Amino acid sequence: MWGGRFAEGPSAVMRAINASIPFDKQMWRQDIAGSKAHVAMLAETGIVAREDADAITAGLEKVADDYAANGVSEDLALEDIHMLTEARLAEAIGTPAGRLHTARSRNDQVATDFRLWVRDAIDEANVALGALLDALIARAEEHADAVMPGFTHLQSAQPVTLGHHLMAYHDMVARDRSRFADARARLNRCPLGAAALAGTGFPIDREMTAAALGFDGPTTNSLDSVSDRDFAIEYLTSASQCALHLSRLAEEFVLWASQPFGFVSLSDQWSTGSSIMPQKRNPDAAELVRGHSGRIVGLMTGLMITMKGLPLAYSKDMQDDKPPVFECHGLLALSIAAMTGMVESATFRTDRMRGVAEAGFATATDLADWLVREAGLPFREAHHVTGRAVARAEALHVKLDALPIEELTAIDARIDARVYGVLTVDASVASRRSFGGTAPDRVRGAIAAARAAREAEA
Repeated sequence: MWGGRFAEGPSAVMRAINASIPFDKQMWRQDIAGSKAHVAMLAETGIVAREDADAITAGLEKVADDYAANGVSEDLALEDIHMLTEARLAEAIGTPAGRLHTARSRNDQVATDFRLWVRDAIDEANVALGALLDALIARAEEHADAVMPGFTHLQSAQPVTLGHHLMAYHDMVARDRSRFADARARLNRCPLGAAALAGTGFPIDREMTAAALGFDGPTTNSLDSVSDRDFAIEYLTSASQCALHLSRLAEEFVLWASQPFGFVSLSDQWSTGSSIMPQKRNPDAAELVRGHSGRIVGLMTGLMITMKGLPLAYSKDMQDDKPPVFECHGLLALSIAAMTGMVESATFRTDRMRGVAEAGFATATDLADWLVREAGLPFREAHHVTGRAVARAEALHVKLDALPIEELTAIDARIDARVYGVLTVDASVASRRSFGGTAPDRVRGAIAAARAAREAEA
């Protein structure tokens, strides 16, 4: 491959450390597409004769068919998917294959292939996250008025609805999709034609190749074109944020599926048993989603560290850009699919949720708010009065709405029987009608807006 410059071939170790074909063979489709766009441009500009370009195009299609049918062989001597494809092309069509590499370098070639691959990965993530959004919307609609405890510090705080809780994750996933969309928009510039680092003296048409490959246009600086891996890092950062959200939902399912909570039962499809304890029903899928998030964040960090000290333009370190992205893509796809399946098939024990919401003095804030509205107390004073009422209910082992009126008036004479109208969990959630609140009608409004957004997108 190196022609006349080197008298000896590389050592076996050098060949092994230098070769990227074991992993970059995943980009064969993108490599074929980029090469076909490049040779079409070479013919259109008269840089390569039309008959040679036609032979090259036909040969590339033959190589692609072979890859699709038989897989991509790993010839370490040819180093990477780019040289392997060129060698297979030469076997197929002979001398004209040597003209394909005119006016390009492996530097701009790999930058283009990798952008195409990441763009495809983002599109796949977008579709998968759309399915998760649909699952969350459907289950939220099913439970728009099902009362559950809302937590802060994992302590019972105020009652909310399960539909509201699930729609919180809907909003997280929607933001994840927007981050991927932003990353896609920024990466959608074509490096092909930047050559090794300085551009080329051939009269190429970079707009033509960019359009042929679905880019918005060519990149604007040849040095940046071959040295930029922002698009890979931004994919990994978007994936990391998404994985964190999936992990949070997975953790909720792990907690909720435990006997002390008992809020959810995961289907057999998403549970495992124990090799020794016959009674066990383990939420392993959720635990693995939680675990994958740590690996994904680690992959992001690894590529950042690889890139942090590299001078312009291309350095061989950048060959290590692809394994973390490829691994992340697989882990994220599995995590999204698993979380979607769990959301779709979970059995939510809303009776248990309601019971816990009713048991934790979760309507204490409603009492304080009532004192502000109806008795004119400053909120801080109302907070203290309510705290005393909670302490009294706790001492009597009763719920707040079961505390006798005599007990309440003994705490503060300004309390009257009207207060019981706000002390049930149903009254509490119904009153939270501020925009974005947990009131069932607000939840249904949020669900309707989410459905409309999905339909508009479709």
